[in-house]
Amino acid sequence: MSTLADVAACTMAATHRRDHAHGPKDTGCHPHVVEVVHLGSRAVCVCHDCRLDSGFLPRRQAVDMAADHRHLTREVSVTLRTA
Repeated sequence: MSTLADVAACTMAATHRRDHAHGPKDTGCHPHVVEVVHLGSRAVCVCHDCRLDSGFLPRRQAVDMAADHRHLTREVSVTLRTA
């Protein structure tokens, strides 16, 4: 029997593995493709370009982090700062 934490961890891992391929390393997407995965009152901000996530955060904080990361990567790549 799975616990809620196990289900959340599997969901986060599946989201993190989603394929978002690029050409050569220096030609990334701008802004970065960022997704927020909602899990109850918590959420995870996942950047498919950085291949990093924020870890579990309050929902509003994850949404704000995603918006900030998209804004910062409009012209150049900046690594997602995890929580």
